[in-house]
Formats: sequence, structure tokens, C-alpha cells
Amino acid sequence: MTTINGKDLLALGYIANPAIGVALHIDTTSLDYTRDELLRQYAAILKDPSSFGAHPVFAPLAAALQQEAERAASNAVIPLKDHPAAYTVFGRDNIADGALKQMNIAMKLPVAVAGALMPDAHQGYALPIGGVLATRGVVIPYGVGNDIGCRMALSVLDIPVTHFENNRDLYQAILISNTLFGAGPGFKTNQRSDHAVLEDKLFTENQIIKNLKDKAWAQLGSSGGGNHFVEYGFIEFVEDDLPLGIHKGKYLALLTHSGSRGFGGILAAHYTHLAKSICKLPEEAKNLAYLDLNSTEGNDYWQAMQLAGDYAAACHEVIHQKIAAALGAQVLAKIENHHNFAWKEQLNGEEVIVHRKGATPAGEGVMGIIPGSMATPGFLVRGKGAAASVNSASHGAGRQMSRTQANKTISHEEMKAKLALEGVTLIGGGTDEAPFAYKDIFTVMEAQQALVDTVAQFTPKMVRMADDGSAED
Repeated sequence: MTTINGKDLLALGYIANPAIGVALHIDTTSLDYTRDELLRQYAAILKDPSSFGAHPVFAPLAAALQQEAERAASNAVIPLKDHPAAYTVFGRDNIADGALKQMNIAMKLPVAVAGALMPDAHQGYALPIGGVLATRGVVIPYGVGNDIGCRMALSVLDIPVTHFENNRDLYQAILISNTLFGAGPGFKTNQRSDHAVLEDKLFTENQIIKNLKDKAWAQLGSSGGGNHFVEYGFIEFVEDDLPLGIHKGKYLALLTHSGSRGFGGILAAHYTHLAKSICKLPEEAKNLAYLDLNSTEGNDYWQAMQLAGDYAAACHEVIHQKIAAALGAQVLAKIENHHNFAWKEQLNGEEVIVHRKGATPAGEGVMGIIPGSMATPGFLVRGKGAAASVNSASHGAGRQMSRTQANKTISHEEMKAKLALEGVTLIGGGTDEAPFAYKDIFTVMEAQQALVDTVAQFTPKMVRMADDGSAED
């Protein structure tokens, strides 16, 4: 009887894995082969196992080899490009090397088409905060970020600024009673708001989302932690703005910053984990794992992201409606924008997926809001549609200190003095969000003059933030 041993199989190119064990246990006694013929047969199976799927003797080996090939393919690391694709950096002098390094890695992805780094950029996870990345046919959950749909919303009110100045206690009471901050469970059942977003079909069709419906309902209209805020301020238009229907002058305005709360955070974590299990990238790029939009997983994430964005918008809508109603105010104009999201856009004649992780959409004529800090101005802007920035602008001033560094180096006394100087009342908040922890907003705006036109300037006057130390960027 002709026999084949493990050394023979290794010499043919077999690998020491479960398939070689199957090969050694194949009963070839029914085959009238010489040793050389049997070796050629084993070599042929290794080369093309699919051709032996129905073989009466070798089918188990063919199946084992195909299974090992599939396992190896699923664990194969997708190589990065040797060099990053070209991208534009705005405000380079004020961007730390950590953010540039992260952007360089992102631009080495084989799916990267274009990118840009905004002047408020700083190091984050995977794609830097302030990073814009256009990809072909895929979406990167961490390119959107943990706080899916984090956004700004501004309501220009018909109330004279003097009324605010003369009734600060009233405005503070209304602000406190109509907002909720921190990482807690949300509103009690009898305090919850209703909104059409909760009737989205995904709350019944997608099991993960279905399990999050009560959390989403409880947190609807709340603002989370970190740099999220609800604030009153004065917005000044130096000339009439016909598209908004606003005459030049100074108005009281309500400005909010927050995202999709725990609902979006759980979805982000789930789909990031899923992407990493499917898309294996080198260690330095692993958090940039992506999902093919033609796959079930990619389509599921895209739908979940859209819903999280709609939910974030609903949270802002609830806050603005409640406060405007409590004030008896009419909203003269409302402007809002996401800055943690992905969009399908056209670039050089093809559809791409534009990830903006901490970046404001700034297509031609598109309105956006770029805040400063709790004691520095923010700006209402209109995009110029600059191709170099992939139709984007900064989403704020950008941090120049980490939260830990800010808490260690900035005293409460310093922060209070700055707020008093600017006439700002702070409710909650901590030194990690002090104005000194942020870059100079005027320097940031100077660096993006080619990206946006300033329509109006907003000056904070009363700010509410979380005071529980939660950091939900």
C-alpha cells in the first residue's frame, strides 16, 4: 500500500494546519496509484481544491483546504499605500504633529481619494479631530466618530438684548429647567418629549436599535457632557442677510452643541467593532477599519448613522422649541449643521464618501456655525465650496490642551476672572473647558478665509455645560 507522510505533504507546500491532518487521514487504499501519482494528486488538490469538491476520496481534503483559505483571507491584513495621498493642511503652524501623523496614516488607506486638515485640528482616535477624508465605496465608523451626528444649532430670537441683560435670573431659570446635562440616564418618564424620529422603522426592524429605543426616548432633548453646551448670546449682523431674512443689528440668540447621546455612542461602538472584525488593517491604522457600502454590514451602519444624525437633530429641536416657548420668543432664523458625519458627495465627477470628523460642511452657499469657547466669539458662516478643503471648514477653535492638562494647569480662579471680564455666566462646566484650553478662534478663522465667509459674530453671555466630569466629544 502506498502511503504519504507529513514530511511529504510539507514538501509539496502544505502548511501545518488542520487541513494537513485531514490529508493524512484520507483513505487512499481504493486508489491504484503509485507513490509519484499520489504525490501529484495531492499537489493538484492543493493547487485547486475547488476542482475536487465532489471527489469520492479527496472531497474532505478539498473542503478543509478551502476552509483554511477562507480563514486566512479573513485574517489577512490589508496593506496601506507606501505614501499618503496628497491633502491640504490649513493653519499648519497651529496643528500638532500628532494630528498630522494620524492624517498621514488615513491618507495611506487604499480607499482614500482626497482629504484635508482643518485649522482647529488636534489628535483624536483614528482620524484626527478636524480631519476630512473622502473614500471610494466605503464608510469608516471611526471616521465619523463616537458621537455620531454631533452638531450645532442656532436660533435668532426676536427678543431685544437689553431684555436679557435686565432679566438674567429669569433666563438662567429657564435655561436650567429646560435642559439636562451629563452622562446620566435621561429624563424621567413624565418629563420626556415625543418626536417623530422615535417612530423611524429602524426602531422595529433593527434589533440593536430596537433595544436602544427607551434610552433614546429618555435622553431626547438632553445634551451630554464634555464640550457640549446650551447658551444664550448676542449675534450681530453688520449688514442685512437676504437669504436668512435678517436685517443688520444685534439679536439675542440661542446656540446649542451636542450629538446623538448614548444612542449614537452604542451604535458607533458596535459598528466599529464589526468593521475591525471584517477589515484587518495594520496596527497603526486599525481604528480606521471600513465597511463596504455594498455589503449588508456597510448598509446597516449607513442607515444607523442616518438615524443617529436625525436623532441628534431632534435633540436640538426639542431644546430650542422648549426654551423659545418658555421665553415667549419667535424664532427669526434657524441655522444648524452636523460636524461628525459622513456624506455621499460628488468629487471630480464620481461619488465619494466624505467623512467629516469635527469639520463643518462648507459647500458653496452652505450655512454653518463655528463656535469659539465659553468666553470667546463664535461665527455664523457661509461656505465657499473650496475643493482644497473638500468643501469643509473647522468645527470650532480646536483644543490646544488635553482635558487632563487643562485641569492641571488652569485654576478655577483664572477661569472665573476670564468669564467675569467677558460678562459670561457659567452654569456647570470645569477647567477642562476653560477658554485657555482652546486655540485662538480669530487665528483659526484667519486660516480659513478661503473656505468660508463670515455672516455674523456670536458672543456667549450665559453658558450651561455638564458638571459631572463626563467627556462626550
